[in-house]
Amino acid sequence: MDEIINKVSESKLVTFDLEDFYPKGERVLLDIKDWLYEGFILREKDFRAAIEQHDWSQYQDVFVALTCSTDAIIPGWAYMLITTRLQPFAKKVVVGSLEDLETSLYQTIIEHIDVTPFKDLPVIIKGCSKKPVPANAYLQATAKIQTVARSIMYGEACSSVPLFKRK
Repeated sequence: MDEIINKVSESKLVTFDLEDFYPKGERVLLDIKDWLYEGFILREKDFRAAIEQHDWSQYQDVFVALTCSTDAIIPGWAYMLITTRLQPFAKKVVVGSLEDLETSLYQTIIEHIDVTPFKDLPVIIKGCSKKPVPANAYLQATAKIQTVARSIMYGEACSSVPLFKRK
């Protein structure tokens, strides 16, 4: 009887899992609509007063996404002012949704990943994460790894989709 050989474990295939880079920490969506007059109009004096009264220490070591859930037109300085209060506490602040926050976090992470270990190797970018890895992170990782890898696939070793092969 022939011995069953696990070709995947014997190959030079390297798995890259974006979930391994997921930054630990609480994510908070901070909606500023309650600091606006009737939820729509930014009155500078009232807005500044609301910001002064807010407890910013609750955002210690938290990732914060600033948003306004109403159709109010928010001037850029308003988010900048809030950021000056968050800066001593929050790990990161962005304007947008929680997905925008995750995209920003991963963009920074991927920019600093050393891809030299993938040089001239077949790489599989693992899919199906249990953590909220944004779609853009997969694109950014693919673009960065493509500069050195021999080939790139997506999925799992048993059922991957070929994406790139260096000629």
